[in-house]
Amino acid sequence: MGGKLRPLTAEFIGTFGLVFIGGGAVVVDAAKANALGLLGIALAHAMVLGVMVTALMRISGAHFNPAVTFGLWLANKIGPKDAGYYVATQLVAAVVAALMVKALLPSVAGDAVGYGVPRIAGEVDMNQAILIEAVLTFFLVSAVFGTAVSPEAPSGIGGFAIGLVLLFDILVGGPLTGAAMNPARAFGPAAVANDWVGQAAYWVGPLLGGAAAALVWGKILLPKENAT
Repeated sequence: MGGKLRPLTAEFIGTFGLVFIGGGAVVVDAAKANALGLLGIALAHAMVLGVMVTALMRISGAHFNPAVTFGLWLANKIGPKDAGYYVATQLVAAVVAALMVKALLPSVAGDAVGYGVPRIAGEVDMNQAILIEAVLTFFLVSAVFGTAVSPEAPSGIGGFAIGLVLLFDILVGGPLTGAAMNPARAFGPAAVANDWVGQAAYWVGPLLGGAAAALVWGKILLPKENAT
């Protein structure tokens, strides 16, 4: 386990940062009469993920997301035991981050928005929510494969590119599903708020999207010597 300390610590820090800043942006927006708006919330998610990926990629691969870990496991880029450790760490980090949001940020607004828990819009049914989350996550995991996994990836742009995916995904999907694209991002606030409405969409959708990206990249887009 000693050899896993560095990557698991990196996964904890990166996931904590994403959930604390992402959920915190939702709470602050609610507390300050929509001062951030959709664009501000999207930028907060994009910037924190971009910075965390850039800082920690060489230590853990910078997954910070069970859907990313799942996709990389399907593509044989991480072993099953390590994948299990990663996912457990991500979920714990997400809960700790949501607890910090609850403790540190405006409590009335925090209660109202479930400490940043994503929510499905009234006009979107569960099947649609799952498919929306799947499509959005496909773009995210594709960016991971294309900029961080592939040997053909341009040097040094992984964090920037992966962060940008959150920006455009949230601008499109945020008003519809919350655009979690990440089971941990949904799970942490839901556990603290005890708000599990629609939670299945934030697991089934991202895992489907991650699996689809793993299939496309592993079988078609990665160079043959790196494909599965």
